[in-house]
Amino acid sequence: MDYPFDCITDFIFVKNKKPTPPCDVILIPGGSHPQLIQGAIELYQKSMAKYILVSGGENRKILDYPSEAEFLKSIAVKEGVPSEAVLCEEKAQNTYENAVYSYEIIRDKNLDDKKVILVCKEYHSRRALFTYQKVFPAYTEFFVEPVTDIKGLSRDNWFTKDEYIKTVMGEVEKMGKYFSDDILPMYMRKT
Repeated sequence: MDYPFDCITDFIFVKNKKPTPPCDVILIPGGSHPQLIQGAIELYQKSMAKYILVSGGENRKILDYPSEAEFLKSIAVKEGVPSEAVLCEEKAQNTYENAVYSYEIIRDKNLDDKKVILVCKEYHSRRALFTYQKVFPAYTEFFVEPVTDIKGLSRDNWFTKDEYIKTVMGEVEKMGKYFSDDILPMYMRKT
């Protein structure tokens, strides 16, 4: 069934235009939801990348760990991912910093940045993608592999609960607030 708000669904919830190929690294822009690392672990176990780069600093929701990155890495290692395959960025406090500090690690370790997988919450996928595209070189090709987080909010149900609607419409607002000044420079960078 078509809804007048389908354009919001298509905008906020990213769908890849082609299947995700093996890439150089799997990126996770932080968070306290284990679903993020579970999605990355599945991709890693399918040999979709050599590294998982988790990003995220201190988070009061996960007091037993010094950072979101360490929390997510601990889950990956428990699930059999070699410790050396999980790179940690532990300073970031927001999506922009996740992208900036992750790219610094990629550069410092001389990792290939031509193709990357971005594992993020479904409703955060557009903002995460745009943020990483803003920071990474224009030639980097991103493949978004969104996961449904603990809330259960997804592309198929975001319009069924007030809480979900507020979350998604918050993402729409953030896109306008955060990126209106970046559109023209990004366009010029590609031309």
